[in-house]
Amino acid sequence: MPRHTRAGRLATLRQLLAEARYTSQAELADALAEQGITVSQPTLSKDLLELGAVRQRDVDGALVYAPAGEDGGEAAVEKLARLCAELLQSIRHAGTQILVKTPPGAAQYFASYLDLAGLPGVLGTIAGDDTVLVIATDDQAANRTVGLISEMTRTGRPAKEDS
Repeated sequence: MPRHTRAGRLATLRQLLAEARYTSQAELADALAEQGITVSQPTLSKDLLELGAVRQRDVDGALVYAPAGEDGGEAAVEKLARLCAELLQSIRHAGTQILVKTPPGAAQYFASYLDLAGLPGVLGTIAGDDTVLVIATDDQAANRTVGLISEMTRTGRPAKEDS
């Protein structure tokens, strides 16, 4: 993943927030530097805002940065819908595998929101530089997921699921 791109930096930051707890932006900047990413404090603040990161108390009572909506929810689905409209270049599927194409450097960022949205029938994603492989539980779930993502791409808004 090209970490020097904005999308790569955001994907790395999201991963760091999911894997450990950081009490300050300085700690986050140091962790990013260990990943080969140099970032200024204003840029880091904007990135945290973009990711919807929040400060919350951990089990020890310390305030730490954490990804917003770790359990998914409406905010993640709304963000996914906006990303579909902005980033999705094509979507194809065969059986339970769905192939999503994005601009270079955006696939991991897109996949992280696809995972966070928790769409029914999606087992998970594998992301490269400009391609996301989405694995569905069965052919019907794959068809439904392609329909949902296609609708979000057209409208930029969460799609309504047909039950």
